[in-house]
Amino acid sequence: MERYDLVYRLYDEYDTDRLREYQAFVDVFPAIDSRVALEHWQSANEELERRKDEIRGDFAAGETFAEVAARADRDQAFTALDLEAKYGRAVNVLVLDVDETLRSAGGTDNEIPRDTLHVLTEFHEAGVPIVICTGQTLENVKGFAIQGLGSEIVHSGNLSIVYEAGTGVFTPGHGADTKQLLYEELDAEIRDVFDDVRARVLPEAPEELRRGCHLQGNEFNVTMKPNYETGSAKARETIDTALVYLIDLLADAVGTALEASRDDGAIELEGETVTDWTRAFYADQDPEIRAVLESEGGYPDLEADAVPEPLTDILDRIDVAYYEADAAEIGSLELNKVVGVERALDVLGVDDPFSLVMGDSKSDLRVMRWADEHDAGIAAAPEHASQDTLEHVLETDELVFDRGKSVDVLRTVYAMNRLARLD
Repeated sequence: MERYDLVYRLYDEYDTDRLREYQAFVDVFPAIDSRVALEHWQSANEELERRKDEIRGDFAAGETFAEVAARADRDQAFTALDLEAKYGRAVNVLVLDVDETLRSAGGTDNEIPRDTLHVLTEFHEAGVPIVICTGQTLENVKGFAIQGLGSEIVHSGNLSIVYEAGTGVFTPGHGADTKQLLYEELDAEIRDVFDDVRARVLPEAPEELRRGCHLQGNEFNVTMKPNYETGSAKARETIDTALVYLIDLLADAVGTALEASRDDGAIELEGETVTDWTRAFYADQDPEIRAVLESEGGYPDLEADAVPEPLTDILDRIDVAYYEADAAEIGSLELNKVVGVERALDVLGVDDPFSLVMGDSKSDLRVMRWADEHDAGIAAAPEHASQDTLEHVLETDELVFDRGKSVDVLRTVYAMNRLARLD
C-alpha cells in the first residue's frame, strides 16, 4: 500500500490540476514565429519545471511522480496503479485502431487531436513501438500518420501499419520485410472469389446504389462506402442496401467457384439457391447482419446449420462485415487484424508483447481477445463501440473512454509504465 499512499499524498498536497495545465500548454503550444509568444512559452515552461522540482525534491522517486502528476489526473493515476498491481509489467507496444478510436467523426472532426498525437510521440521516445491497426488503405494511413506523427517516427523502424484489417503489413525501415502482402498467401480459389466480386461490384450495382456508394481503394478487401456523411440517415440506408447486394454478389461468385471445382459442374443445394443459403449463413454469424436482411426483406427462413457443406467450406473462410452507416465489406477470415498484428510484432522484434489494444469494432475485438487469451495485453474502447467490444472491455479492465478522448487511456497507460519502473 505504500505506493498508493504516495499517490494519495501527491494529489492531496500538490496542485496537480494546475501542473497538468502547464504541461498541456508546453506540450501542444503551436509553433508561432513570434517573440512574444516564445517568451510566453518559456515562462510557462519555467513555471512547469518549478512545480515539478517541488515534487522531485519531496519524493524518493521524484521524477516518476512529477511526470505522473503532470500528465495523469487523479483517477487515471489510481487506475494506472491498479493495472500495474494486477499485471506487474509495463505496456511494451501500442496496437491502435484509428477511426472512431484515435479520432471520431462526431467528437474530433475526424482529426486525431494534438494532445493524442503528443502522447503517442512520448511513447515513441520511450521506445514503445506503435502498431496502427486499421481497415483503411495503406496510402490513407501513411498520409495522416506522416502528417500527425512526422516522417521521422513513421520511418523510424519502430512503427508498423496493419492495413485493410490485416491483409497487409507495412513496417518502414525493415528491408525485405517492409511491406508484406499477406493476401498473396491465400490459395487461388479464395483469391478468385475476391477478384470476381471486385470486378463486378460497381458495374453491376443498381443505379441508385452506384450513385450512393463508392468502392474504397483497397488492395484486396472489397469495401463499399457511402457518398454521404458517416452516421447520417442516408448513409445508413445506403449501406444497408449495399450489404444485401454485397452478400448476394459474394454468393454468386462462390457459386461460380463451386461449379468450377466440380467435375460435372453441378451443385446440389437441396432445392435452395446459393444466395438464400449465403444470406442465412451470414445472418447466423452476426445479429446486425440479420437485422439488416430482415429490414430489407432479404432474410430467408432457413436453418444456418443446414447450409450445404461445400458452401460452408468456402464461406467459413470469408468475412462479411457491417458497420452501421459507414461501410459494408467482405474480407478474408484467414487474414484479420490478429494475423496482421502478429506479423507486425514479429517484424518489430516484440517477442513478449504486453500491448494496449484500442478499438471500437468487431475486428478490433478479435485482437483484444487474442491479447487476453495469450496474456499479451489490456484492452480499451470508446463508449460508442460495438456492444460485444464494450462487453469485453468492461469484463476485463473497464478502460472505456468518451468519444474522441482516447488520450485519457493513453495517459493512464503512460502513468502505468512510469510506475512500473519503480519495481
